[in-house]
Amino acid sequence: MNYNDIKNALSLIENPADKLEFVMDLGKNLPDIPKNAQCTEILGCASFVEICQKSGRFYGHADSLMVRGIVAIILSMVDGKSVNEIKKIDMDAEFKRLNLNFGAARLNGIQSMISFFKNL
Repeated sequence: MNYNDIKNALSLIENPADKLEFVMDLGKNLPDIPKNAQCTEILGCASFVEICQKSGRFYGHADSLMVRGIVAIILSMVDGKSVNEIKKIDMDAEFKRLNLNFGAARLNGIQSMISFFKNL
């Protein structure tokens, strides 16, 4: 699912709990990390999170289904984009537009993932 599809689907869901359920469903479909991908652990997340790269594509993993869904959203934002294009994306603003109710610990993790991409 691309980012616009995710954004559109979330805009149609009014119930905050249903939105979070949708995010977890995204996490269930996160592709496996290919062998020999270069991975970086994302520090600052309450869960274990890795963002990996192979052949110009990004992949990710997290040990929590909710966080896997967040990783899926972030990866959909950067999918198919060059490093320069990625750095121009205002991921903070995009997350705010999704109107998801995350606690402080999850927001810190999201910021850590966003920082990873800003510092490519």
